[in-house]
Parts: sequence; structure tokens; C-alpha cells
Amino acid sequence: MIEREDRDQVRIVRMARGKGNALNADLLAAMSQELDELERSAIRAAVITGQGSVFGAGVDLTELVQGGPEYVRRFIPQMVDVFARLAKFPKPIVAAVNGHAIAGGAILMLACDQRLLARGSARVGLAEIQVGVLFPAWALEVARFATPPEHFQTLICTGRTWQGDEALARGLVDEVVEPEQLLDRACQIAGEMGAIPTATFAATKLAVRRPMIEAAERQALLGDAAVIDDWCSSETLARVAAFAERSIKRRA
Repeated sequence: MIEREDRDQVRIVRMARGKGNALNADLLAAMSQELDELERSAIRAAVITGQGSVFGAGVDLTELVQGGPEYVRRFIPQMVDVFARLAKFPKPIVAAVNGHAIAGGAILMLACDQRLLARGSARVGLAEIQVGVLFPAWALEVARFATPPEHFQTLICTGRTWQGDEALARGLVDEVVEPEQLLDRACQIAGEMGAIPTATFAATKLAVRRPMIEAAERQALLGDAAVIDDWCSSETLARVAAFAERSIKRRA
């Protein structure tokens, strides 16, 4: 589910789970293991990317519905842990967004230190409200931190998605580059950031992100249990199933 390639002191981490890199327990476990290895290694920085025309399509809704409440109660903390680890990761991480980054896939992107989007038809946005699910605290606070205040409410409360230059104008990505240049440019930026003394980078990143981290940790304690209960409810799972079915029909 994870492919890796090292270019000097930069590691390319490619999510490779099926057509859409939909988040499930197995992919999250693989990502967590990869972060463990990356943190222990001598690699100075990383680039996270996807495959084909998708960076990350969000949560695997079909598996979520099939797994039911028992699966949901295991899955959400696992997903939140990956979001938190990316947001606090001590080494530079650049997102090379090769295609669509939707919902959970967009949170993975927003948690990174720099975000590059391939020019073309790829869309970026948070569709949770259209699916009918609540945001765990870490997902919401990562999005709040990474998005200019004037665009945050529209991002969260409409479920809209945007392409290339519009995503750039809304501050969802830092650069839009030609697809054939995406990985080279991402590795260049990762290399520049990786050349910063590791301890200096880690301390500076933590200082910049401390308000987001503290807010996420505080809100998670106050509200994530209720969020998980809501995801587990029969009403929410029915909405998720209906959204997944509509999505399948649109792709058909």
C-alpha cells in the first residue's frame, strides 16, 4: 500500500491502495509504520504523493458501512492519529498532489509543510458535510490552520472542491505546477527544507503550529467521543451509504 523511493536525502512516499487511495485501517497502519521508519532514518525530508489521477479520495466509505460501529470505533482514532502525526512530524513533509485530494485525502495534504498541486482536472476540498459526518478535532484544526480565515468557513460548510488556480487562490495549496514537473519540484522544496538543521526545523515548526496542536488536543478531549458516537449511529451510516452509492453511480 506504500511505495518508497529515495532521492539523496529526500524520501518519496507514494500511497498505492487501489484506484483512489481510499483511507481504511490497513492503509492508515501502513502510513503510521512509514512515519515511524522515516522519523528513525537518516532521511532529512519526505514527499507524500499518490498514484494515477488521485492523491487521496478520502475515507473508504463502503468499508466503513460494511464494518459498522465496531470498525468505526477502531478506524477514527487510527485516522486521527495519522493526521496528528503528520501535523507534528519533526522533519519536513511536502505534499505532491498528483490528483484529486478530497475529504480525508485533503486533510493529509493540509497537514504537510508545503503543498504542490499538479495542474489539470484534479479537485481539492473537504466533502464531509455533504457526506453527513462530523469533523474530528484534529481534522478540523489542521484545516483551520492551513486555510486563510476568509476561506475557511466556505471550505468546511459547503463541501465544495476547487481546481488548480482556484485552489491556489483560496490558499489550499502553495504552488500549481505542471504534472511532469510535480515530483521534481516537490523534491527540490523538500531538499531545501531538509537542509535546515533538523533540531532548528523541528523547534520552529512546533512553535508555529503550537496553537493548532493545543486546540486540536483540547477539542479532541472535549468532543471526539461524541463525534465517534455520531459516526457510529444508524442515521449517519445510512447517510454515508447513500453518499457512497451516489458516488459510484456518478463514476459509472
